[in-house]
Amino acid sequence: MSDETLLKFPCAFPIKVMGENVITFEKLVVDTILLHVPEFDPASVSVRESKGGKFLAITATFTAHSKAQIDAIYLALSKHPSVKMAL
Repeated sequence: MSDETLLKFPCAFPIKVMGENVITFEKLVVDTILLHVPEFDPASVSVRESKGGKFLAITATFTAHSKAQIDAIYLALSKHPSVKMAL
């Protein structure tokens, strides 16, 4: 993996996570980000339900300090079976 990035750190970084519409999904996303960004404010999270109600789209914005930090969050989220996609 290359360390090249167009981002200048620290920066506000929005991450979008899609997954099953279960009661614990938002907490899963917030807890995962908090593991990597202790100062993350869960109030910055927005949640949108899919048209059919089967899925949730969560957008969380945090202050990213490095590409490695962002990659670690994506990796942790992508490994969870409830997460269908992380962008």
